[in-house]
Amino acid sequence: MMQYQIVGKNITVTEAISSVITEKLQRLEKFFVIDDEVTCRALVRSYKVGAKVEITVFTKMMDLRAEVQHDDLYAAVDLAIDKLVNQLRRFKTRVKDHKQPSLAESFLIEAIEDEDKKINIDQLIRTKSMYLSPMTIEEAITRMEALGHAFFMYLDIEEKQISVLYHRVDGGYGLIQAENKVQ
Repeated sequence: MMQYQIVGKNITVTEAISSVITEKLQRLEKFFVIDDEVTCRALVRSYKVGAKVEITVFTKMMDLRAEVQHDDLYAAVDLAIDKLVNQLRRFKTRVKDHKQPSLAESFLIEAIEDEDKKINIDQLIRTKSMYLSPMTIEEAITRMEALGHAFFMYLDIEEKQISVLYHRVDGGYGLIQAENKVQ
């Protein structure tokens, strides 16, 4: 059985809420090779109007994440689960088309229904190479704003890491950094 963590922000997660969300999340178990490394975390936020649910499934090979905001908490959970199932369908298509079975170690590929649409990888990917200039985060923010982009990739001069700076939906900035240092 998958490990579940249900966390509330601005809401008290009662036993009733927890059991309903856990029951709904169990629909996802059929897609995964369940071991000690597979956990599912649901973050539930309450607002004056509506709720937001973020579901993340952590596996040994990759993580899946869906986020939904809706007037009804339980409808948001259902919609987030639907998003995760759609991600799994697209993932199955990619794994089969590109023959990358190592990516699929954490998943029960045969349990995922085939997606009706065939993904044409040539239409989805635009390749661009760039030299990552060493700079501070302040310089990266300035350059991203000047370009008008939603994200900016650079080499963090202080941390010596490849970093991606991005605009957060709820305002402000986010930063993703590679765990491995640049030599």
